[in-house]
Amino acid sequence: MTTPDTAYTPRRPAHSERIGLRGRPGAPLLDLHLLRWGSPQTATLPPVLLLHGWMDVGASFQFLVDAFDDTFLAGRELIALDWRGFGETRCAEVDAYWFPDYLADLDALLDVLSPDAPVDLIGHSMGANVTMLYAGVRPQRVRRAVNLEGFGMPPTRAVQAPDRYARWLDELRQPAELRPYADLAGVARRLRANNPRLPIERALWLAAQWSRPTADGLHALRADPAHKHSNPMLARQEEMEACWRRITAPVLWIEAAQTEVFSFWQMPQDAVRAEVERRKTWVADLRAHVLDGCGHMLHHDQPDALAAWIQPFLAR
Repeated sequence: MTTPDTAYTPRRPAHSERIGLRGRPGAPLLDLHLLRWGSPQTATLPPVLLLHGWMDVGASFQFLVDAFDDTFLAGRELIALDWRGFGETRCAEVDAYWFPDYLADLDALLDVLSPDAPVDLIGHSMGANVTMLYAGVRPQRVRRAVNLEGFGMPPTRAVQAPDRYARWLDELRQPAELRPYADLAGVARRLRANNPRLPIERALWLAAQWSRPTADGLHALRADPAHKHSNPMLARQEEMEACWRRITAPVLWIEAAQTEVFSFWQMPQDAVRAEVERRKTWVADLRAHVLDGCGHMLHHDQPDALAAWIQPFLAR
């Protein structure tokens, strides 16, 4: 069996930091955890914020950060956050999470990090969906945006609403749970079961970021089980379109050739493809690429190839 001493070693270790956001002065509602590469004191270029996906953590971008060239990173600070309910970010205990809070948390964070100048955003999956909505709602705050597998939610119909609300109410009666693992190797096996392309050394390193040791010697995932509850609110496609059409920043859209996302849309694949292509037309300045040899976690599978697309886009 591969042992933890073969885990990936980051080329560029991150600096961990906490920032209190939202709420009253001196009484923040959110204790946000950040990972930072570079220094704001030496930065001469806009900061780059890295926004992770659902059931993930900010450290997930480490392989991409390590793949960037030194020339690209010179004068540039990269910042990855843990969304509320994920990683090491702390907030009040809840039994439901609401998507608009991600936009509010990001907006409050930018008030601290870059109140007077636009930033660059790189979002993956859920983080990419936040990126796209935020870039339309606050277009003046986003210089350039990179969308990694952020297709928006599948189309919904109003007739689905009663059952969706009923399902959510039923779920709240029984608290959600995330099972613990015996050791880091078990967490790594879970990661590789989700993504067979993930090399073992990366899986072992990610396992330590994805989980924390418990008092009884197990390893619990760094995620609030409440995130497993259904969202009772239907995704309103007309609202998404209105936001995307207000994006003024250039958008780099990168999807994986072997993405697994569309299998969850419960639509014929040709219809899914047509819908995605239609959504891309909502963005005024969009350049799209398909990255081969990777699935949905493309920043884990092909960080070098991904960096090669992102660097010239953000360097402009």
